Amino acid sequence: MTKWAHLADVRPDLADAGEALLYQHGVGLGFLATSRPDGGPRVHPMCPLLTSESIFAFLIPSPKQRDLLRDRRYAIHSFPRSDNEDAFYFTGTATLVEDPAVRNALGRQFVDERSQFPVPFPPEEDSLFEFDIETCLLTRTTGHGDPSPVHTVWRVD
Repeated sequence: MTKWAHLADVRPDLADAGEALLYQHGVGLGFLATSRPDGGPRVHPMCPLLTSESIFAFLIPSPKQRDLLRDRRYAIHSFPRSDNEDAFYFTGTATLVEDPAVRNALGRQFVDERSQFPVPFPPEEDSLFEFDIETCLLTRTTGHGDPSPVHTVWRVD
């Protein structure tokens, strides 16, 4: 597993493209996949927070929060684009972050990134997770229905 900063160092092309796709609407948006207690998949929208070092998210008390507290494996996929089928996807393990200074800094980032909306600071019951990366996939297309999408896969050595 590695941090976002390592991906940016070794594959800046993937990190830059991933950031652009995750933040294409001005704030971080993606789909988070977790595993239910019965092993089945669960997918929900979520708001990733990207820093120069890592990628995080506050998760409200919910099935996806409980899933990650029980089974740290995850996958995150970018929102679809309206003009093509470009996508960014990454997998790994999530770690609960309880450091008050980190929570405070990321809570401020969450509010600042959404300054055009009246969002409150994330409450204590919202768990903060850090997402380590094991693999990522970038897909580039020339538009919807592209018969030859270009897939770039990267894995931690």
